[in-house]
Amino acid sequence: MRFTFKGSAIAAVTLAMGIGAAACDSGDKKDDKKVTIGVVSGWAEGEAATALWKRLLSDKGYKVDVKALDTGPLYTGMAKGDVDLFIDSWLPGTHEDYWKQYGKKLEKIGVWYDKAPLTIAVPNYSPLKSLDDLKGKGGRYGGEIVGIEKSSGLYRVSQEKMLPAYGLKDEYKVTTSSTAAMLTELKKATDAKKDIVVTLWRPHWAYSKFPVRDLADPKGAMGQPDGINTVARKDFGEDKPEVAGWLKKFRMDDKQLGSLEDLIENKYKGQPDQAVTEWLKANPGFARSMTG
Repeated sequence: MRFTFKGSAIAAVTLAMGIGAAACDSGDKKDDKKVTIGVVSGWAEGEAATALWKRLLSDKGYKVDVKALDTGPLYTGMAKGDVDLFIDSWLPGTHEDYWKQYGKKLEKIGVWYDKAPLTIAVPNYSPLKSLDDLKGKGGRYGGEIVGIEKSSGLYRVSQEKMLPAYGLKDEYKVTTSSTAAMLTELKKATDAKKDIVVTLWRPHWAYSKFPVRDLADPKGAMGQPDGINTVARKDFGEDKPEVAGWLKKFRMDDKQLGSLEDLIENKYKGQPDQAVTEWLKANPGFARSMTG
């Protein structure tokens, strides 16, 4: 906290009051019941986990503010202290650049999903089996692999590592738009039984919604599967030890996450609270195991 004063006497009194107030603020910070969670729109696993924790924390008396941001601004916001939590940090690979840039100003809370690969996917009816099979077929696919946000680690890995590894850099480009736009293109193509290649990842509800499968990656260019982490601004665990303790226990398996994603993305589109309500009824012991 910073003050500017014209009168020295007033300054001395006010500064003393200010220091006292700041001390009180610092002491109260640990008991602050406000939590800001950042989320990237269209990242189904992050939207599901964020909606779930918004409910769990709200039920414990916390006021939860969810901010939808692109990946870069979200990490910047955490580093500045404007965002408390991000429940969809893919480490060590996908978000490697962001962690190198901001990691010293952040803290890891825990891994809640331990095997999350980045993928290149095609419809089940596609003749392609491997990323090697893309070579020489750029014309068939318009020279495009349909991607998501440019700020995503998935775009960086696909464009900068996968294409060169398979000799595809002069034949294809990974397009950028949004996750929602990519899924719209995937739906249109599969509905019409047309060819398409998209960037995707697991876990994702698209695998149960659309007839798609992954292309084999014999060169490992898409990297090893990441862990999906909860990360926080620096000193979050010290300021809010109760919340940090709950999040350290957080785990979801494929069945749990897939069913919640399906409810949020399909049955209750635009109504995540209703989706979480139904999911918690179907998983009655989950909330107690996390925050009980």
